[in-house]
Amino acid sequence: MEQFLETFSAALKAADAFLWGPPLLILLLGTHLFYTIRLCFIQKHLGTAFKLVMQKDDQIDGNVAPFAALAVALASTIGTGNVVGVATAIVLGGPGAVFWCMVTGIFGMATKYAESLLAVKYRIKDKEGVVHGGPMYVIARGLRQKWLAVIFCIVAGIAVLGTGNLVQSNAIAVIVNKTFGVEPWISGLVFSILVGLVIMGGLQSIARVCTCLVPLMSGIYLAGCLTLLFMNRGFLIESVSVILKSAFAPQAAFGGVAGYGFMLAARYGIARGLFSNEAGMGSEPIVAATARTRNAVRQGLVSYTGTFCTIIICAMTGLVIVSCALAYPESVSLKDNSILTQSCFEQIPYVGKYLLAFAIFAFASTTLIGWFYYGEECLRYLVNTPWVLAGYKVFYTLIVFLGAVGSLSVVWDFANFSNGLMVIPNVISLILLQKVVVAETRKYLWSNRLDEKNPRCVNANNSSED
Repeated sequence: MEQFLETFSAALKAADAFLWGPPLLILLLGTHLFYTIRLCFIQKHLGTAFKLVMQKDDQIDGNVAPFAALAVALASTIGTGNVVGVATAIVLGGPGAVFWCMVTGIFGMATKYAESLLAVKYRIKDKEGVVHGGPMYVIARGLRQKWLAVIFCIVAGIAVLGTGNLVQSNAIAVIVNKTFGVEPWISGLVFSILVGLVIMGGLQSIARVCTCLVPLMSGIYLAGCLTLLFMNRGFLIESVSVILKSAFAPQAAFGGVAGYGFMLAARYGIARGLFSNEAGMGSEPIVAATARTRNAVRQGLVSYTGTFCTIIICAMTGLVIVSCALAYPESVSLKDNSILTQSCFEQIPYVGKYLLAFAIFAFASTTLIGWFYYGEECLRYLVNTPWVLAGYKVFYTLIVFLGAVGSLSVVWDFANFSNGLMVIPNVISLILLQKVVVAETRKYLWSNRLDEKNPRCVNANNSSED
């Protein structure tokens, strides 16, 4: 068994390296840049977007309020990719990976806007009056390529188990073990039960939990980061300099493979950037499509505020890690991503490690329940059978336990690989439907008609895919 796992891990690493090679990175960043330019730097409307976040349209079809949809999306994106993932990127790609994480996020806001807009525009309402949407409906209804929609659902289902489940439960088990000495199988068992209780209530239950936890967990984590940055204030300028130089240096700083500094920083920074903000992956639009909104543009703007939030958290995490490595070289090593972030937070006297433990627990738990909804919707599109959907809930909680006792290295490689598979069909639809995105943006945003109702959004389409 041990030899099999080693062989499987090696094969997975090779497949991950191949998939996340230059072609996919260029495709992803190219899409971000294309939409940024095509939409006249849509990021400049961030202030308007934040104003729309708290506005409600209760008389419009949809399952949840725009803020609730954003909370679920943030719960899914603000996970271990913003904490453990950034640390992993720095260990593997050097401090410059932080820069590429941020670049991916900034330009990715345009892609997140576009994919969320399309998800609302092509969403459907079933016989029970429940709204469903996401890239599979965009592909089937917008491109009329149902076979590609099926492929998206299959690879998204794989990504749910890796990105949304295994990585998160593994992170919880590791931090609980290191902080409190609890065995992984115990924390995995307890947490799988808690997750099961939440997901049994469906989207409404998930939204309620996320709406409460997301602001709390983000505030506590950022408070810890700000405390560390204040403690390391004498090293902040040097930290920023190291990050920027490492992003383009021919040789990686703080270790790494000589001659591959730039490529490693870009590869792992972009990969972890996607993992942390999910722009272009197609996951977040699944819940964005369920929001009660007057038109698709409004929800597109609301959705991309979530990407901006992940940029802030990734930047803070990166600065904390690099500044701690400079301030406390004897305690913080950039060679071990499994304890890197924990080593940084332990520099806060008495409460540091507990702050991080709570943050990772909250980040990972909300990500787990948010990604469950993505997986359930993909399965519903493929096999809309009640007993299958009920069985999926039991299966998902079982995977939570398995992730807690699994190998971190294999879990991360599996998550990266599944993320890449998920990107391809989604980006294809984004590129081919760019005229639709531009037309909607011109009609509602550029013409100052954001308050106007679009009948196709107010009364969601029926269940037909034609």
